[in-house]
Amino acid sequence: MKTIHYNLQDGIATVTFDEPNSPVNTMCLQWQDDLAELSEQVLKDKNSIRGLLLTSAKTTFFAGADLKGVMRLQASDAAAVFAGIERVKHHFRTLETLGKPVVSCLNGTALGGGWEVALVGHHRISIDDSKIQFGLPEVTLGLLPGASGVTKMTRQLGLMGAQPYLVEGKLFSPQKALELGLVHELIPQSSNAAADMHERALAWIAAHPVAQHPWEAKDYKVPGGTPANPKVAAMLAVAPAMIKQQTRGLYPAPEAILACMVEGLQVDVPTALRIESRYLAQLMTGANARAMVNTFFFNLNSVKSGQSRPGKTSRFKPQKVGLLGAGMMGAGIAYAQASRGMATVLKDITLEKAEAGKAYSTKLTQSRVTKGRMSAAQQAQHLSLIQTTEQASDLNGCDLIIETVVENRALKAQVTQEAEPLLASDGFFASNTSTLPIGGLAQASAAPEKFIGIHFFSPVDKMKLVEIIRGPQTSDDTVAKAFDYVQALGKLPIVVNDGQGFFTSRVFGTFVMEGVAMLSEGIPAPAIENAGIQCGMPVGPLAVLDETTLTLSLHVMDQARADCEAEGRSYVASAGELLLADMVRQHKRPGRSGGAGFYEYPPEKGAKKILWPQLKPLFEKDETTWNITDLKDRLLYRQAVETARCLAEGVLTSVHEANVGSIFGIGFPAWTGGSLQFIYGMGIEAFAHRCSELAASYGHGFVLTDEVKANLKQIQPFY
Repeated sequence: MKTIHYNLQDGIATVTFDEPNSPVNTMCLQWQDDLAELSEQVLKDKNSIRGLLLTSAKTTFFAGADLKGVMRLQASDAAAVFAGIERVKHHFRTLETLGKPVVSCLNGTALGGGWEVALVGHHRISIDDSKIQFGLPEVTLGLLPGASGVTKMTRQLGLMGAQPYLVEGKLFSPQKALELGLVHELIPQSSNAAADMHERALAWIAAHPVAQHPWEAKDYKVPGGTPANPKVAAMLAVAPAMIKQQTRGLYPAPEAILACMVEGLQVDVPTALRIESRYLAQLMTGANARAMVNTFFFNLNSVKSGQSRPGKTSRFKPQKVGLLGAGMMGAGIAYAQASRGMATVLKDITLEKAEAGKAYSTKLTQSRVTKGRMSAAQQAQHLSLIQTTEQASDLNGCDLIIETVVENRALKAQVTQEAEPLLASDGFFASNTSTLPIGGLAQASAAPEKFIGIHFFSPVDKMKLVEIIRGPQTSDDTVAKAFDYVQALGKLPIVVNDGQGFFTSRVFGTFVMEGVAMLSEGIPAPAIENAGIQCGMPVGPLAVLDETTLTLSLHVMDQARADCEAEGRSYVASAGELLLADMVRQHKRPGRSGGAGFYEYPPEKGAKKILWPQLKPLFEKDETTWNITDLKDRLLYRQAVETARCLAEGVLTSVHEANVGSIFGIGFPAWTGGSLQFIYGMGIEAFAHRCSELAASYGHGFVLTDEVKANLKQIQPFY
């Protein structure tokens, strides 16, 4: 065996998982073959074995499945996948039904298939370390825990108790595992913890010469009851509808997991395990799992591992950061920085405005104190890191200064020239602009090689993505420092090149403006909003325009017009842009912050917003024909086409940043795997064909040129 060491001594069979040339143990094909050999060896040695220990030679216990294989699967592979899953579980059953006590010694994290390996043990002992995580997050990758995880967790915790850990993929600590009865003993952290765990395992084996899982007993009662229980049956009548409400029918895994849980409790364990294998084989060979595994595992790991960080310089973390502007963005960044122990100077034109910005941190931390998630002393420490001021001199010695003032080139140039001389000698300057090209803003800088875009998303305390924009003269060292700074905040950095709107704002703009274009064509506003929800966007395009304000979009349009005129080009506003201008200038509806936009915002507390009733008489046209499929496709395909154009133009430089950026930055539906995976998932030719249909009916925004199409083929990832 190459991935498993087996040692039988004094009646104790020690099984050590140790995959060569890998920092973690996985269920790779070699491991599956080794598991078969282990199973065979244990059967041969049965009469000599008093007990088995499952251990790991890595710092973690077991990482789970080898997911690259999932990316190569097609629907036609389902039968072979089913057989492979059944083979693994057959060997698990050999170990756990041998009649001999099996102890899982959990020295570190065990997730997914790793937790299912741990569940083979009748008795589970863990190091008491809050950094260790257990759980079955397969649902977040479009899969289900099909190596006995659904069957065992449901029988151990009951239908209601297991749902958060199966349907939602919730992780848990060793302490929580002990509370749930999923771990039976905790060993305090110490230099002797491994030896102590080994000693406790041997003691348990000595005390339990015969062992089986509790659910194997004929008189075992599942906590809360089975589907035959009237109370459980009543709950199950509404559970599928509740899941459908959350998934909108776009994510098959949660529904499959619930079905597997319910069906499995109505049969014996071997049959339940077989049901589990069938559901997993179906999911593994489906498009949704490939899309989600691609992005939420491989692409996300590419971002986190720093593939886009240039150079090999040592890691950078600023000790002091200046923020120019204490509005919504400045206040949010200040909170994020203080949360990570960074000293922050929050400057505005008056001390009162700066203090108002700091009050946002007070509000957020007070909420945590009230809920018991933060002590008063920790709150005081957090707030002490934010220095408010109206004096530029307080910025002296900052390692980084970020301007967060309004999208006005002249104002941004003014604050840049005022603050830049106060930077530390190796410091750098950043703009939080969401649309203005960095090259143009850097003209105000005395050191354009140290000028960069760092685009946060609102609300900063909740949004994980940060878009780093490299200007034409920005140095690799500055990009690397910005990348490190974003990671030090615990956020996800993507690096893009310069251009109007960069990547995220440019693609986001196509989503909201396609919605406004539909309205200008006479399509009912409720149909437009429902199309956005049904295709998987967090909210409809009109609702999100209200949140970001119509005035901001109008300002961006005006800036684009001015830029065109400055370059001697004419700017022709679209029908959607003209409608947007009318909403603001004629109808005085600037967005939610102004109390009125595409939606009405009743002043009564708790009252829900409603679409502005005047949208119907003003814009809806009875003669306009439409269908929901076209509406949904327009909203998704328009964004995907613009992403492909960004890639062809060099604004984007990698597929993984496009996918991660589109999901975490602009809310592109996670079920697709991101705006480029949306294309690759259906196939470039199929995507191009649908684009041509949409372009014929709805215009140039859907045109996929031969150049863009060729570029998509050239950079398509293969596994």
